[in-house]
Amino acid sequence: MGSNQWVNSLFSLQGKVAVINGGAGVLGLSIARGLGKAGAEIALGDIAPTTEAVDLLNQEGIKAKGYFMNALEKETLKKARGEIIKDFGRVDILLNAAGGNMKEATTSSELSFFALPLNALEKVVALNLFAGAILPSQVFGEAMVKNREGGSIINISSMNAFRPLTRIPGYSAAKAAVSNFTQWLAVHLAQEYNKNLRVNAIAPGFFLTKQNRYLLFDARGKLTPRGESIIKHTPMERFGNPEDLIGVCIWLASEASRFVTGTIIPIDGGFNAYSGV
Repeated sequence: MGSNQWVNSLFSLQGKVAVINGGAGVLGLSIARGLGKAGAEIALGDIAPTTEAVDLLNQEGIKAKGYFMNALEKETLKKARGEIIKDFGRVDILLNAAGGNMKEATTSSELSFFALPLNALEKVVALNLFAGAILPSQVFGEAMVKNREGGSIINISSMNAFRPLTRIPGYSAAKAAVSNFTQWLAVHLAQEYNKNLRVNAIAPGFFLTKQNRYLLFDARGKLTPRGESIIKHTPMERFGNPEDLIGVCIWLASEASRFVTGTIIPIDGGFNAYSGV
């Protein structure tokens, strides 16, 4: 095998089946597309309709099928797991892309920390920690431990897990918990079930999404003071694009990272490394 073929095979996902929880969202769909282009077959799960996303993947030559998943309801995950194994035969990769923040759980001039409603904070923690990591890992991890060659679970943490950001206490706390759970699960699965089943997380910096746009841009499309501060503290001086997450996820899903587990990898344009001086 030539050197180029060897490198390509190292990063290839040919013959692998990837389940994407939260796959209809901007980040989940972008990563799904990347994994598909690397050879994986895609089982796209979401509480939102997946038809449009699946059609997009199919049009690009990626074998994909959509499934209803409410990641806060374990029974819908189990039902989807049964359908996916029936359709694809196995699960090799699990990407947990469900998550987000709520305006009702964000401090502002109109809403103080002392007045943040418990139900909004609970929703944010549940969405990011339970739906975005724990419950899908329980359901799909139970199938993945049976793979002799193991597999890869990839969670999505955040820069907030390294240093909590102002105004979003629930989201920051939840993502810190995702990072901690990622490390715990990596150890637990390797010690108790399958030494080849790996668990890692990516920690995106500032990526524009529907959930955070109101914090970064005003009604005229100009950067808010918060948005300006982020750009000043990001050495690469831009927000992330969804495509910036693909390469790391292909690496984590492939044999190229076969001795990597329990890590949290920043994808942040240097934000976490910069002290501001």
